[in-house]
Amino acid sequence: MRHFDMEMTELKKKLVDMASSVQQMIKISIDVVVKRDKELSKDVFSIEREVNLDEIVIDDTCLKLIALNQPVGSDLRFITSAMRINSDLERMGDEAVNICETGVELLEYPELKPLIDIPKMVVIVTEMVKESIESFNLSDTELAQKVLEKDDAVDELKRIILKDLIEYMIETNDRSTVIRAMNLVSIAKRLERLGDHATNICEDVIFMVNGKDIRHNNRSN
Repeated sequence: MRHFDMEMTELKKKLVDMASSVQQMIKISIDVVVKRDKELSKDVFSIEREVNLDEIVIDDTCLKLIALNQPVGSDLRFITSAMRINSDLERMGDEAVNICETGVELLEYPELKPLIDIPKMVVIVTEMVKESIESFNLSDTELAQKVLEKDDAVDELKRIILKDLIEYMIETNDRSTVIRAMNLVSIAKRLERLGDHATNICEDVIFMVNGKDIRHNNRSN
């Protein structure tokens, strides 16, 4: 195996490992909200430091591969896609931190009401994140396309959540209720962004494999 091929294989492994860390952050941050467990938040911040370091290392690796090897065709598409995926993974980590911080804030108040649609949203988004990484690892464009098709369901759930919470705030007209409801709105929006980042990764997978840029063809809003 050529040295360049070995470096490309190692780059892919680094991205998949980083993705695993990000998935762990997302799971823990959601547990902070759903299980109302503040202690879990420490793990999110600890993993975030590792993810931020991973982003720097992977970005530097990609730039060196381009500068030293001047790749073309599928190799160049892989490296440029890896750089974009690296950025999306880091931003996913940021969103997980934001969800975690908001969840900790919610613990200062009694639970607003039983969570119904947010857990539904969580299920779809975590599936999207997991499958987007699998599609990259396996170069599976069919799986990537399936992830793209789930984005509308996430958008619709966010719309329902926002509508319900706004109606709840209007009905109660209470400061504590407004604070808790706005925090839940923030969590729903950040879950949607996680789905958007998973969508970005799948679009990059399709570009990486097929050389087809579909970034502006799959947005419903």
